[in-house]
Amino acid sequence: MRKYSTAMRESPGNPYAYTVLQNLRDAGCTDEMVEKFMALEDTDDAEQQIRLLADHRRHLLETLHRDERRIDCLDYLLYQMHKQMHNQNG
Repeated sequence: MRKYSTAMRESPGNPYAYTVLQNLRDAGCTDEMVEKFMALEDTDDAEQQIRLLADHRRHLLETLHRDERRIDCLDYLLYQMHKQMHNQNG
């Protein structure tokens, strides 16, 4: 796949492309993913674009769930520590 120049895409004359690029960056897409997405735009392959975005969404959701489980573990530990402190002081 050729290296895609995002500078050309970000020109004020193409606000759609600029908005898409910014949205992809804000969504945490890598430069490689952005280039792949924009290359697919050139070939009008919307199905592959959708698949690429859906895969990234799935990855973000898995990361979110993993982090939620980690927070739950910390919350439980904090709860146990507060309970133990309360029992020692009470």
